[in-house]
Amino acid sequence: MKNYVHEKPAPSQNPAVEKHYDVVVVGGGMSGVCAAIAAARHGAKTALIQDRSVYGGNASSETRMHISGASCHWGKKNAAETGILMELQLENKYLNDNYNYSVWDAVLWSAVRSTGGLDSYMNTTMDRVIAGEGEVKSIECYQMTTETRYAFTAEIFIDATGHGTLGYFAGADYSIGREASEVYNEKEAPAVPDGETMGNTIYFCARDTGKPVKFIKPDWAYTFDESFFRHRYHGDIVVYHDADDVVVLRPDEDYEDHADQLVEKYDVESGYWWIELGGDWDDIIKSAEDIRWELYRTIYGVWDHIKNGGDHGAENYELVWVGNLPGTRESRRLTGEYMLNANDILANRIFDDAVAYGGWPMDEHVAGGFAARESIPSRVRSFPGLYTIPYRSYCARGFRNLMMAGRDIGATKLAMGSTRVMATCAVGGQAAGTAAAMAAARGCTPAEFGEKHIRELQQALLKDDCYIPGFRNEDPLDLARSASVSATSCRPGCGPEKVVNGVARNEEDALNLWQSAGIAPEGETLTLRLDRIQPVREIRLTFDPNLSEERCISVSRAFLDKEPIGPAKELVRDYTVTVCAGGEPVWSADVTGNYQRLNVLPVSGEVAGDEVRLCVTATNGDGDARVFEVRIY
Repeated sequence: MKNYVHEKPAPSQNPAVEKHYDVVVVGGGMSGVCAAIAAARHGAKTALIQDRSVYGGNASSETRMHISGASCHWGKKNAAETGILMELQLENKYLNDNYNYSVWDAVLWSAVRSTGGLDSYMNTTMDRVIAGEGEVKSIECYQMTTETRYAFTAEIFIDATGHGTLGYFAGADYSIGREASEVYNEKEAPAVPDGETMGNTIYFCARDTGKPVKFIKPDWAYTFDESFFRHRYHGDIVVYHDADDVVVLRPDEDYEDHADQLVEKYDVESGYWWIELGGDWDDIIKSAEDIRWELYRTIYGVWDHIKNGGDHGAENYELVWVGNLPGTRESRRLTGEYMLNANDILANRIFDDAVAYGGWPMDEHVAGGFAARESIPSRVRSFPGLYTIPYRSYCARGFRNLMMAGRDIGATKLAMGSTRVMATCAVGGQAAGTAAAMAAARGCTPAEFGEKHIRELQQALLKDDCYIPGFRNEDPLDLARSASVSATSCRPGCGPEKVVNGVARNEEDALNLWQSAGIAPEGETLTLRLDRIQPVREIRLTFDPNLSEERCISVSRAFLDKEPIGPAKELVRDYTVTVCAGGEPVWSADVTGNYQRLNVLPVSGEVAGDEVRLCVTATNGDGDARVFEVRIY
């Protein structure tokens, strides 16, 4: 019979399990997930530490916020983020067309668990940081599900905690709230600094049952009359913001007529971002549990008003979900080697060390949130175009081995209002993770790596289908760059030579893709001819998923109704790639059912050729074949 008497010391007396990695990422939101996957894919032994049981942060099933980004919800064309984020979104679109959040959780978890060289530590909270002399020595964490304590050491740590907790525990410089306007010459900043931040929000979901449903307000919930909602829309409506005022339009207005404006959609089913509190509290982090309780009292009071406080068209609706984890917009911002500021954003600045980009408005919510009922809930400072984010903003000032990704990067309060949205955080996370892996491999600090190898980093990001405005493919190893290119047909302005022009998306009025003139029964063929027979080890194809469309998971019916069903029709679905030598095929691969933008095809065996042919036989619905880029290695 098994002996259940404990002969070992209690877990609290056990020594921590020691783990060493090249890169440790703390925080499993979208920025942390993309950073960790990128680092592992670039050869770093990587750990991803997440204190929740799901990945995705505010985009997970716990909070259910949609992933916003530079496209501003159909406001800016050809602006959608690519790279690992789009890979995840397209995977979710293929598997999860009804946008079930549990399936989305699984997509993220699967992506992390299936990445070679990446170890996942979920339900694991970092509670101690050992640091000194400008270096993070180690971090200690506790995994509650296994009652295991870990001590992690690494060549480079990435703080993707949102709160900047790793940097804070390590003693890094940070900011909370608004800087004075004179510090960065930001005219929209206040004359005197203060600690005001944006608040936290809890979402809810409701559904139409087709019959009347009553709602009895809990006795602990607040009671609100219509005066509380003077500036807070709570019916089926679409709101467009410009730089100075708010314009309210009916839901059937054409979104494309309002380019460069932030579009917000409100419907009874999906909750409201303006159920927000905490930005004017003394400490938004230390007060998190009290804020959460106040949000509960507020959200049930708002629902009571919608159900019982007049005709809001909600008689048949029932409340089916209320989040337990508030979404946090703002807290600490770690001090970077460079602090991105409002002037950089408004000027669409292209930094020499740019590694990511943004385009969301500088969005500043009123600190009092819902409690500030006489104030509009958000000041939206829109601007045309896109800006870049410098590598230095991802490197913590004063630390040799600490980087950051997400909303805690080096940015001012005003700039953070734009960089904080999750798609921008995700592409920045991929940049930080890629840089950390490359720096660790060279045995140099992130700052040294940026000074000596920034061009190599930028080219690596472009190769991995990230976009950096103002930069193009200059990879000397890419054989396609010097190839002559032809095609069986093309649309005017979309010739075959576009696939090697170095830019893998359309930019404003510039078309950077080959687009066939229809698809013949035998397919449409794109041919790249090299100057001589050379070894071919890999072929990378970048297709068109329509970068002006939204594909983010959401609880908003207004969002989901706007998004197309199924994979993007513009994406190439079925194709054959053939390598030829002297006109004779020496290797080929058939692909069917593709739904991803970036396709990487390893060429097995000792293959050498002087010609690569891509024959497209079908798309996911469009009448033309569309290819942005072909690379040959």
